[in-house]
Amino acid sequence: MIKNNPNFHSKNKHKLGYDIVALCEAYPNLLSFVFENSFQTKTIDFANPKAVKALNTALLVKHYNITFWEFPETNLCPPIPGRVDYIHHLSGLLQASKIKEDISVFDIGTGASCIYPILGTAEYQWKFTGVDIDETSLKHAQKIITKNGLTNSVSLVYQKDKSLIFKGVLNISDRYSATMCNPPFYKSEQEALNATSNKLQGLNSKETKVIRNFSGTHNELWYKGGEKAFLHNYLYESSLFKQQCFWFTTLVSKKELVKGMYASLKKLGAKEIKTINMGHGNKLSRIVVWTFLNPEEQKKWVNAV
Repeated sequence: MIKNNPNFHSKNKHKLGYDIVALCEAYPNLLSFVFENSFQTKTIDFANPKAVKALNTALLVKHYNITFWEFPETNLCPPIPGRVDYIHHLSGLLQASKIKEDISVFDIGTGASCIYPILGTAEYQWKFTGVDIDETSLKHAQKIITKNGLTNSVSLVYQKDKSLIFKGVLNISDRYSATMCNPPFYKSEQEALNATSNKLQGLNSKETKVIRNFSGTHNELWYKGGEKAFLHNYLYESSLFKQQCFWFTTLVSKKELVKGMYASLKKLGAKEIKTINMGHGNKLSRIVVWTFLNPEEQKKWVNAV
């Protein structure tokens, strides 16, 4: 058993840790990466990208009925416990807004792993539209959707213009319960590699070459101007589609960015802004959510569903 994480959402299946033996039974390919540490605990080398991917695949097979999850090793391998935490917090937000039926989510940067759509459909039977600027990633995502029988629940859209988020892919007639986004955190490849180097030291890795243990392409990890630039582009474009989504949401890794986001959103006319804190082990993260709908418009939305 890998240690538990009491900071996860109460509905997170992984808050009590991983049962490595059970995961190996569900996904035998994981077995070759398992070893017993000095505490006589079965675990894996979290600095090894292949081991990390095998572990996360095993979690999907055992807990989410995902039988196929294959994509290039160069693409980001998302950690399932943290990603599903976002899903559960979003569910709580929607329930508090009395949005309980016909929930549809617009996933920004769905990636080759298609992780939020497959988790959201497994846990809550939501419908998803995933958008990405990488056609190759979308091809891999589509294969995952098809092989897991999710074609009626998940559709994909290619964003041709890398500088845009909603323009060109979100129509005036569209209506989504919420958006989701895990933005690129870094300004450059070097900044991403520096962060990985620090993480590997924390994992006591013996690797001399810096390898991202969760992998990731440039589209997934860095953006000109970094996380701050991406987020403010996202905020601005959301204000152009005020009636298309009830809640706009995004992960924010840097706490110091939140104050500026609130100030910008107020100027853009947001009616309600919230921060949902998440704790993943020693790392703290947060989801910032906002809506441009006033209370009367929110009631109409709910009643129309």
